[in-house]
Amino acid sequence: MSIIQYLEDGRTNDPKSLHSTVYTELLEDILTGKLIPGAKITEQKICSEYNVSRTPVREAFCQLETDGLIESIPNRGAFVIGLSDRDIDDILELRTSCEVCAVKWAIERITEEEFAELEESFEFMEFYTMKNDIDKMISINAAFHQIIHNATHNAGLIKQLTSYQTYLKYCRPSDYTIPGYLDKVFSEHREIYRAFVDSDTTAGAIAMMDHMNNSVRRRTLLKGKREKSIR
Repeated sequence: MSIIQYLEDGRTNDPKSLHSTVYTELLEDILTGKLIPGAKITEQKICSEYNVSRTPVREAFCQLETDGLIESIPNRGAFVIGLSDRDIDDILELRTSCEVCAVKWAIERITEEEFAELEESFEFMEFYTMKNDIDKMISINAAFHQIIHNATHNAGLIKQLTSYQTYLKYCRPSDYTIPGYLDKVFSEHREIYRAFVDSDTTAGAIAMMDHMNNSVRRRTLLKGKREKSIR
């Protein structure tokens, strides 16, 4: 993983297949509400919009259907299902459990190279907190968690957590307007980092649980503000 790459655009520099690109774009459109539940999507329209053949579109549709985000009905076509508020609440709870498990496994299994990456990301986090740069902090926060996920050396858990992060990024982001947001988030990550330094799985689990619970509160607060503004 390149920490600098995360700081530049929030992504790794891994190349994406054509079907993966189409899938990612459709996923974002569904999660952000651009494609609303019940909307019909056709292979022909997506092929035309993205200037691709039917094969990558069909593969993207299959993946979205496996994710439970669209439904293909014989002789009618594919329709958006999306995620309900309850689905998102469930994802928040599941993510918390997985993140706590991940930090314990990562503390036990992390390599010297991975620890050096974690240390570097933490130093960047401290720097951008002092600069009050929220955009950079969002990127480096993703890197910090991804390093922990990778350090579990468990492909299934890594895939699941990556999925949860993607869903929450678009469906229910944190409220970055909370006073002292960066200082609070940095303080939470500092406790997680200290657990790695001390090789303390119990402290790591407690710190991650505290961070996840606070993250849920920040996301819930933003959701409440949005609902209030609609009324």
